[in-house]
Amino acid sequence: MNNPFEYTPDEACDEAFKDLVVRVEAMKKSKNPDDVNFCRELEEGKMLGVLIAADSCGGRHTLYAFSGQLGDGGFHHPGFVEPVFDYLKPDGYFKTTEADISRQNIEIAKFEEDDLANIKEGYERIKEKLNAEVADYKERCRLSKMRRDAKRESGVCNAEELAAMIRQSQFEKAELHRLKKRLATILEPYAVKLRNAQSHLDALREKRRSDSEALQTWLFTNFRLLNARGESRSLSEIFADTSVGIPPSGSGECCAPKLLQAAYLRGWQPVSMAEYWYGKPKDGEVRRHGDHYPACRGKCLPVLGWMLQGLPVDPPLNGDCQLSAVPNPEIIYENKCFCVVNKPSGMLSVPGKGSNVSVQQWLMDKYGDDRHVKMAHRLDQDTSGLIIATFGQQSFKVMQSLFATRRVKKTYVAELEGDYESRGISRQGCIELPLSPDWLDRPRQRVDFEGGKNAVTDYEFTGIAEGRSRVKFCPHTGRTHQLRVHAASEKGLGMPIAGDRLYGSRVGRDSKRLLLHAEKIEFTFPMDGDHYLFESPAPF
Repeated sequence: MNNPFEYTPDEACDEAFKDLVVRVEAMKKSKNPDDVNFCRELEEGKMLGVLIAADSCGGRHTLYAFSGQLGDGGFHHPGFVEPVFDYLKPDGYFKTTEADISRQNIEIAKFEEDDLANIKEGYERIKEKLNAEVADYKERCRLSKMRRDAKRESGVCNAEELAAMIRQSQFEKAELHRLKKRLATILEPYAVKLRNAQSHLDALREKRRSDSEALQTWLFTNFRLLNARGESRSLSEIFADTSVGIPPSGSGECCAPKLLQAAYLRGWQPVSMAEYWYGKPKDGEVRRHGDHYPACRGKCLPVLGWMLQGLPVDPPLNGDCQLSAVPNPEIIYENKCFCVVNKPSGMLSVPGKGSNVSVQQWLMDKYGDDRHVKMAHRLDQDTSGLIIATFGQQSFKVMQSLFATRRVKKTYVAELEGDYESRGISRQGCIELPLSPDWLDRPRQRVDFEGGKNAVTDYEFTGIAEGRSRVKFCPHTGRTHQLRVHAASEKGLGMPIAGDRLYGSRVGRDSKRLLLHAEKIEFTFPMDGDHYLFESPAPF
C-alpha cells in the first residue's frame, strides 16, 4: 500500500480517476436534479479519492469517495462510498440535538434583540434622566460658588457673612450627596431588572455551550474507525495523544478514511490509493484541477496513522517522509563568525520531529558544541542551495538583524512547469501575494488577502526548454514556501516549480526533486565591514 502522504499514483488509480471524470461529465447532462446539484458543488472545488482493493480471491475492486459533504445527499451519492459515521440522519441523535441547539440560538438572539434590548433601553433612559438632574444641580452649585468667591474677593464680607457662605457650601455638598442617593434608589429596580436579564442570557449561553460541547463529545466518541487488523478506535481516542488533543472539525470525513473504512467493512485489502482535486481552488489554496495531492496532515495524519496499522506501507508512515538518502552538505566558505553551506535537496535546515539529519545538526557534529552553531535563516527541505550558519550568539544576532531588515540579497533559480510566453506572462515583474498557513494541512501555505503576511517576489524568466520555463527569483520577504506558492498560484505565475510535491502539477512529475535552488547570496557584514557575495550554480 502506498503512503498517502508521499506517493505518485499508480496507473490503476490514474485510470480509475479518468473513469470517474467521465462519469461526472455524464452526470452534468443528467435530468436528475440531485446529480446536477452534486456536480455544481463539485465544480466549486472538492477532493475526490480512489482506492484499489483486493478481495480474498485476488479480485480487484475500485472505490470512490468525496471529501466531506456534497449536495442535498450530504454524505451519500450513488457510486461513492458511504461515510465512516453517518451522523446526519434526520431523526438521529446528532440532528435532533443540533436542531435543539439551533432553537437555543434563536431563543438567545430573540431575547437579546427584544427583552434585553428593551430593558437596557429603559435603564439607560432613566439613568440619563437622573444624571441630567444631578448635572443641573451641580451647575447651580457651581454658579453659587462663583458668587461666593466673588464676594470674598471684594473684601467687604464680615465674619457673619463668611460663616453663612461656609454653611451654604456645606449644605449644597450635603444636598448633592442626598440627591445622588435618592436617584440611585430610583435607578436600582431598573438595574436589578437588567442584571437579572443579563444573568438569564448568561444561563442560556452556558446551556448552549454545554449542549454543544456534549454533542461534540458524543460525535467524537461514536465516530469509530477500523484498521487493517479489524480493531476499532474512536476519534477521541485517536487524537488523545496528539498535540491538539481534540479532533479538528471534519476529522474522519476526508477521502482516505472513507475509502479505507469501506474496504475494511467489505473484507478487502487496500492496494493503492490516490486523491485528486476536482474543480476550482478554494480559499486561497493552491490546487489544480486533475492533479493528485497528499492527504492532509492536520486531520488525516493521526487518523490514517491508526487506520493503516496492519498494512505494509511504502514508504513507512512515520510522519517524517523523505524521498531518499541525501548527500552531505558542502561548506563553501567559513570564518570565525559564520559559514556558508551548499545544502542538498531533501535535507532539513534545522532539526525536525523525525530522525533525519539537518544541516544544523551536521554542522554541530562537525564543529562541536564550543562553536555554538545556529542557522541564520532556513531553506525548505526540498530546496537546495546556499544557507548561512553562525558561530556564537553575537554573530547570530547580527546576521539575524541583516535578514530582518532585508539587507541580505538572495537569488534563486527554478524551473517551472509551462511556457511563460505562451501563457502571456511578462518576462519580468513582481508578485505580491500575502500568505498564511493552512492550519489543517501544514506545512502547506495559502494565499490570504485578509489575514496573511506580506510576501513580495521579483522574478525574471531567462529561458524556455522542453515545456519548462527557467526563472530567477529575488524574494524581498522570507515567508514559508513563498516562491513555491507565488509560482504555482493562479494569482501569481500559475506555473508550479517542477518537482513540487505540495503545489505542483502532475505534468512533469518525473523530477526526482524540487527544481528550486538558492543560487546567490550577498550582504555586508557589520562585524568586519566586508562585503560578501557567494554563488552556487544550480545542479539541474
